[in-house]
Amino acid sequence: MTTIDPNSAQTALFEKLGISKQSEAQKATKDTLGQSDFLKLMTTQLQNQDPFAPMDNGDFIAQMAQFSTVTGIGEVNSSLKKLVEEFDQARIATASNLLGHSVLVPGNVGRPNEEGELHGVLDLPEQTFMTKLTYLDADTNEELFAEDLGPLGSGLFGFSWSNIPRDILDGNKRIKIEALIDTGNGPEQLSPSIYSKVISASVGSGETKQVLLNVEDYGDLDVSSAVNFR
Repeated sequence: MTTIDPNSAQTALFEKLGISKQSEAQKATKDTLGQSDFLKLMTTQLQNQDPFAPMDNGDFIAQMAQFSTVTGIGEVNSSLKKLVEEFDQARIATASNLLGHSVLVPGNVGRPNEEGELHGVLDLPEQTFMTKLTYLDADTNEELFAEDLGPLGSGLFGFSWSNIPRDILDGNKRIKIEALIDTGNGPEQLSPSIYSKVISASVGSGETKQVLLNVEDYGDLDVSSAVNFR
């Protein structure tokens, strides 16, 4: 498929009409040929053509088709740019609505939410014969609470710790979660995912300008990778 360059197409059109290119000063003021300008040029050319050698119908139709194509490309580019801007604004608005909520992130460190609870998810690769969660102080590695969940089926399993001691809540302490499972081959560690609070949202630099969520204890996270919220 041949790509038409609007600038070269416009230059070729001017040459066919016998009009010199614009000066740099003129380009600074107006660097595109509008529909009314094109019609005016075509009318002038028809009025001043040699009656003994009139413009060929094929050339006339070709010029009209060429101008229509160039104009169409410009309109498509403008529409795409506007669409991208609207999409970016929508993403920023969506990210702003997430402030104060929690997002599920891969990791084993979290903090109690405003209800004094800690929530997370286990992605179990297959059925387990034993599933155990241990909650520890993330700074001292002191064991705070342990829970035996017993055998579980494969898939996603949501867990929570609700009876968190008051001193942990008052200190907003970081809690580390360790998951131990046995699928028949002996005990093995499993990495959980934790719900963590969204602190702020921002737009990244570069051409993509991705929307970033600042997640507590995890830093910046691309909003497109955030799949679950509370």
